Order: sequence, then structure tokens, then C-alpha cells
Amino acid sequence: MDYQYPMDLDWSTDEIVDVIKFFEAVEKAYENKIQKEEFMKAYRRFKEIVPGKADEKKYTDEFESVSTYSAYLVIKKAKGIDDGEWIKMKH
Repeated sequence: MDYQYPMDLDWSTDEIVDVIKFFEAVEKAYENKIQKEEFMKAYRRFKEIVPGKADEKKYTDEFESVSTYSAYLVIKKAKGIDDGEWIKMKH
């Protein structure tokens, strides 16, 4: 990984760590695979920190521009599969 994760300097250290965990979960969906529950737990925490749709889009678009990984597509796939299933994205 040769890029920085998008973040807000107003976030606490714990919030920054949790946002990074969410972006790492997106990476895992593309680079390997991740179980739906693990991904959704990271996403729910991300939404606690970034509750607004506009801010969510800002940070996930920023992440996609540096990583080429679409958080939106992983979220969409996760919402469309059953618990216990794995998310494996094609790049």
C-alpha cells in the first residue's frame, strides 16, 4: 500500500483507527476475501464516525481515487448477500 487513508483531523485517535479498519476491510474484499459480518461491523462503526451521506461519499471517493478500490461496490455487495457469506471483489 503506497497511499494514505482519507481522514479528518478532528477525529479522535480511536476514530481514526476505526476508519482505517473500514478501509482495510474494503482492501481485504479486493485483495483476498472478507466475511460479510466482519465487513458490516467495520462499516457500521465507520457510519457512526461519518454519519452523513455526503461525507461518506467524500471519504470513500477519496479512498477510491488513491487505491482504485470502490467502497461503494463492496457495501452494495455486502447488503445483497446473506450472513455467513464471503465478499470477494474482482478488480
